[in-house]
Amino acid sequence: MAARHRSLLGRPPAPFLVPFPVPFLALVLALFLALTGLVALPAPAHAATPVCALVCDTLDPSKAQQDTFPVPNRTINGRILRLHVSDPDNTAWASIDNGVAGDAVWLDRSWDRGATWDGLLGKASVPGSWTGTRTLMYNITDPVAHRRGWIRACGDAAAVTCTDWVYPKVCDGASCDGADPATAAGDDTPVPATTLFGRTISLHVDQRGGMAWGVIAGGGAGDEVWLDRSWDSGASQPEGSSLGRKSVPSGATTTRTVMFATRDPRGLLYGGAVRVCGREASHQEGSCTAWARPAPTRARGAADALMASYRTDEGWWRSSWWNSAVALTSLIDFAEQSGRHDYDWAIARTFEQNRGVFPAGGRSSDPIEGHFISRAIDDAGWWAMAWLKAYDYTGDRRYLEEAVTITTYVHQYWDTGTCGGGVWWDRERTYKNAVTNGQYLWLTTALHQRISGDTVWGARATTAANWYLASGMINSSGLVNDGITTGCANNGQTVWSYNQGLAIGAFTQLWRSTGNSRYLDTAERLADSAISSPALTRGGVLTESCDISTATCDDNQKQFKGIFIRHFADLADATASTTYKAYVTKQADSIWTTDRDPLNRLGARWSGTSPNTSDWRTQASALEALTAAGRLLD
Repeated sequence: MAARHRSLLGRPPAPFLVPFPVPFLALVLALFLALTGLVALPAPAHAATPVCALVCDTLDPSKAQQDTFPVPNRTINGRILRLHVSDPDNTAWASIDNGVAGDAVWLDRSWDRGATWDGLLGKASVPGSWTGTRTLMYNITDPVAHRRGWIRACGDAAAVTCTDWVYPKVCDGASCDGADPATAAGDDTPVPATTLFGRTISLHVDQRGGMAWGVIAGGGAGDEVWLDRSWDSGASQPEGSSLGRKSVPSGATTTRTVMFATRDPRGLLYGGAVRVCGREASHQEGSCTAWARPAPTRARGAADALMASYRTDEGWWRSSWWNSAVALTSLIDFAEQSGRHDYDWAIARTFEQNRGVFPAGGRSSDPIEGHFISRAIDDAGWWAMAWLKAYDYTGDRRYLEEAVTITTYVHQYWDTGTCGGGVWWDRERTYKNAVTNGQYLWLTTALHQRISGDTVWGARATTAANWYLASGMINSSGLVNDGITTGCANNGQTVWSYNQGLAIGAFTQLWRSTGNSRYLDTAERLADSAISSPALTRGGVLTESCDISTATCDDNQKQFKGIFIRHFADLADATASTTYKAYVTKQADSIWTTDRDPLNRLGARWSGTSPNTSDWRTQASALEALTAAGRLLD
């Protein structure tokens, strides 16, 4: 990617601004006073836009999960001004005590490191004979809009004073803004350096620690280098512009910034992008590298990028209902394999925000009737599979109970009156297909495995397996076509990877439950056909029909390959087959080397060919392959 020229303050490229000494010092002094709470600069006249994340602005503090005091209290003429923070809610509120009627307290929230702010948030005055009051709660950050905020408490008691801001420094575990690059565990340059008047400006990252810093070399005294950090893939950086700005000292030719974190778990901001910019002392223009994200591991880099698209307020990946269930499954698979708990909160959040009723257009084109159920039987099936995975990972029985509820609903559409059995794809009973019956076989087997003393689900699984094998959906080449005709014959429609994968996974699990070699033989035959047939594999890489030539996969098809590889990897684990393991590894290697950009965004075509698209659906799909490869190597 070509280097981009930019201005000193992060504005569009023209013209470059050089700060003059006196105004610059005046600005620094004003900001210092504001940051330390000695003065309060005038608040903007516009009203603050309400923020919703895990909670919405103006929640009552009595509902806070925590009450901590991360910055020192301030005293105003004997009154105590205090900033309260609840990290689990990512919110803050302010209080004033030892006061008199008319004393006031409020919050300021800034999106640009304290340069400007939304002021007087939740302003409350001490009433009547009271001696104190408090504001309502406000979000500190805005993960939905990819904005990282600072917040402080301010009070007026015959004088105005403010506390320090929280949280000016980003920390990801033990990795915090301001660390010395000498402490980095590694030093990679993920994107090409940019040059400017003979200077080389380069981005350096500690992949394992998720930290980044900038270097300018080949320069002279007064040259500058700094880092930009963005939470929306480089689209904006109001809170992260010109971080760590450093000048080359006299007699030197190079300097570097301190390190900055690229993840803010406390603020629910993941996958921060960084770039390095610099300027030569005697010229106005600057130059920047491309944006990049560190990747502590392949799967973790992919998971961070996936979570950048998660709607924290609504608890899903917006605009695709069943795809969100599959994305959540991918995320839980990653958490289980990696042992990381960064995203555990998203499991409960998704469950609690989406278990209810939604009109058509709210979550899906169909109404959602509660318990993740709609007229689309296969949509409900994906959610049942997700909640079984959540149960396995967390041990929380509400997820198992939800899976039972959904699978019971799916079972209502098992119909022996047409083609001797099988589950209908939709409530209107128009089609019996591979996806719904693959899900049903997997779900009935999974419930039998998890419910002590069960006989009902186990019997249903055996019946479903026998019907599936006799249905003709598996063709003579060992490939699964899309479904059956009204005459109960294979319809010859497209061989999709997810149908193949669901069958592989279902028969693998049924073999685990029963020990019946017939089921394992079926899973292996389906797997062998998938990796040898050009209908699904080309050049050793899993390939859909919509991945070929100028075709493009639609939003549903983008996630098919991830579903396949999840279940194929289950068979590889069950059999310890070196051939199957090598196939999974091949997919992960191809994705990471040919299908990834510097922001760790992963595309639809795992071979990296064009035309290629990427979004959260392709991200979740590819994450399954990276997770599966990591699991098989453990």
